[in-house]
Amino acid sequence: MYSYQSNDKIEKIIRYIVSWLKKYIRRSQSNGFIIGISGGIDSSVTSFLVAMTKYPTIILEMPIIEKKKNFLPIKHANFLKKKFSNVHYFENDLSILFKTFCNTTNDIQKKSNLPLALANVKSRIRMLTLYYYANIKNYLVVGTGNKVEDFGVGFFTKYGDGAVDLHPIADLTKSEVRILAKKLNIIDEIQKAKPTDGLWEDQRSDEEQLGITYEELEWAMNFVEKKKYAFSEIEYKILNKYKKLHKKNRHKMIPIPICKIPDSIKKN
Repeated sequence: MYSYQSNDKIEKIIRYIVSWLKKYIRRSQSNGFIIGISGGIDSSVTSFLVAMTKYPTIILEMPIIEKKKNFLPIKHANFLKKKFSNVHYFENDLSILFKTFCNTTNDIQKKSNLPLALANVKSRIRMLTLYYYANIKNYLVVGTGNKVEDFGVGFFTKYGDGAVDLHPIADLTKSEVRILAKKLNIIDEIQKAKPTDGLWEDQRSDEEQLGITYEELEWAMNFVEKKKYAFSEIEYKILNKYKKLHKKNRHKMIPIPICKIPDSIKKN
């Protein structure tokens, strides 16, 4: 885990990420970036870093049947547009697409896992939309997942928000992303907002879904990586929760399994 005791350290990390993005887009011969924004701290920090490259950047808000309008994405979009001339904001309401899907599959929507399945559908519809525009403009789809979500507990939708071209902040924990957000002067309301993926009708937070806080997950992930062994009863419960989540979602974090046929069989 990084030490953020000086502004110089933070600035070096920001410059490194921006430089990495520039090198990647040049190698890929793409024309720009596109990123879905939710009003959350991860997508806000990521979109700011992407905008800093000065390459054309589309920030796309994709609401799906919202009971209450979320104004944080447009606030962040206005914040970015004032700072960067290369940023373009669009809102694309995907509610009709989602409703059409639900109506089309209505005959089999009787399963107990329906809420989770539909939450994943929302994420995958957003992925399709991002790649539609990315293909038209030859842009790269930018991921917004942090280290704990992407490599710790697999807290993302397979082939949904996990399907992207590159991950600028996936080596940073949630705590580290918050430090960058403060340095970048991300809107205070966004910095203080509860993390949520916006995929559930009851607007449950990420931590409510996980059943554990990001701080606890970061401790457990660091514990596993460093292989320390002395811990208290409470720490054991946290570690056990992390390991269960990691095991459950491991299939999202590894390459797609390939059935490799042995040469001895192929040659016969």
